[in-house]
Amino acid sequence: MSPSKLLRSTCAAFLCTLFLAGLFAGGVTHYSYATQFREAPNASPSTAHVFGTDGLGRDLFARVLYGTRVSLVLAPAAALLSTIIAGVFGSFAGFMGGWFETLILATADLSMALPLLFVLLALRALLPLNIDPIVSVVVTFILLGLLGWPASLRVVCAASQNLRNSDFLLLARATGCPRRRIILRHVLPNLRPVLLAQFWISIPLYVLTEATLSMLGLGVMEPLPSWGNLLRGLEDFSVVHANPWRALPLVLLVVVVISFQLILPAQEEIA
Repeated sequence: MSPSKLLRSTCAAFLCTLFLAGLFAGGVTHYSYATQFREAPNASPSTAHVFGTDGLGRDLFARVLYGTRVSLVLAPAAALLSTIIAGVFGSFAGFMGGWFETLILATADLSMALPLLFVLLALRALLPLNIDPIVSVVVTFILLGLLGWPASLRVVCAASQNLRNSDFLLLARATGCPRRRIILRHVLPNLRPVLLAQFWISIPLYVLTEATLSMLGLGVMEPLPSWGNLLRGLEDFSVVHANPWRALPLVLLVVVVISFQLILPAQEEIA
């Protein structure tokens, strides 16, 4: 196995392990993310608390695990939503052409002209700050999925345009196959590698965006943890200096994003 393939396999194994640890966090730790040990706030690592506790006495290891579940489970859900939107509208626009393509691409250009983060901040700020934590998670990632499709749509549309005059599509049209059936049965299956690459690219983007929103207090709300609101615990340098394990969410965030970037070339080769 070449060094590059070994590195990609290592990154993939790391991501899968982290994903499973977050998904089955209740089986990895016997603490809840909200349980407070008020007699031990900002405690150092010990046998009772492997990574110590935060300012409210909550077990940091448990909160990191449950925060991993939020960030690494729902970010792919948002990426899937945006990829589906881009795939449907991009394939229709690229195949049909004409005014429909112009309208779809103009809408995508208009959406891309508006900075995604600022739009998310504005829309999220319209909601109450004291909403239920579960609702905040759902709203955050639905907004990410509904607003993150324009860049992927242009790639899908370009790939669909390349298929427009291919022999198998000309044959399908010559036999009287309806446009909708051609797109669903012939165009979209041939765009699968492109859609998979766009899906994979979107995941680290949404992880970082959620972290930014939560750090600003407009993403996942307390007491439900995510990597973003866990990073807010790094504001007090003296506490981090006393317990360096408080920086674990930041380390995980950086390593996860790098791992996705190292795996991406393999996805691009498939596409």
